[in-house]
Amino acid sequence: MKKFVSKLVLAGLLFPMVACSANNPGETESLDSVKNAFQSRFTDRKVVSVSKTPVKGIYEIVLKGNQVIYSDPKVEHLFIGDLIDVKKNQSLTEKKQRELSKVDWNTLPLDLAVKEVRGNGQRKLVVFSDPDCPYCKKLEREGLNGVTNVTIYTFLYPLTELHPDAARKSQQIWCAKDRTAAWLGWMRDGKALTGPTDCATPLDRVGALGEKMGITGTPALIFPSGEMVPGAIDREQIEEGLNRK
Repeated sequence: MKKFVSKLVLAGLLFPMVACSANNPGETESLDSVKNAFQSRFTDRKVVSVSKTPVKGIYEIVLKGNQVIYSDPKVEHLFIGDLIDVKKNQSLTEKKQRELSKVDWNTLPLDLAVKEVRGNGQRKLVVFSDPDCPYCKKLEREGLNGVTNVTIYTFLYPLTELHPDAARKSQQIWCAKDRTAAWLGWMRDGKALTGPTDCATPLDRVGALGEKMGITGTPALIFPSGEMVPGAIDREQIEEGLNRK
């Protein structure tokens, strides 16, 4: 059972908010029975929502962290992976996860981020980043290279289980006299961080925010459209995201 639960933790993408749908009383009762059956078997996993799929007898279960899995009515068999609509050539799982990952830009506490303004700064981008993450450095050095007329808000998000020294470096960056220069110097040029670590930082608040949003990997980019995209994507993809309404 422990093995299975860890598979549930690792499988799927992570991101917040759930879609609501109207159901008749009979449907609601069956959805509740699936939820209760799952919750009774896996008490450490919180069920966010249960809904029917186009496949008869198969239910979609969204777990905390916006992980999507599938089950039979009695939760005797679970399915982890993509549910494909063959006629439409579309992954229903990916579609659901995109809905779950939508972010309300106006709720982001941008004052807790390192701010970099390029050109006129009119376009906006949020990045959750770890100072010791090689993919975050790749994003800074390659994907964001040459992107202009943008304001980039970087939330320091150290993944200490992967990078034990990342929290200390994040503190040094935030405590630096010029946070933006410290961040860019370290990430792009490999310039050593030498500042203090004893100032008040927003790392705990940012950590709680990232956890709430289901962010478990870095970098994670958020565009004003509300789209969240994980990974060190290339400049073309970044430009598309910035220009998307």
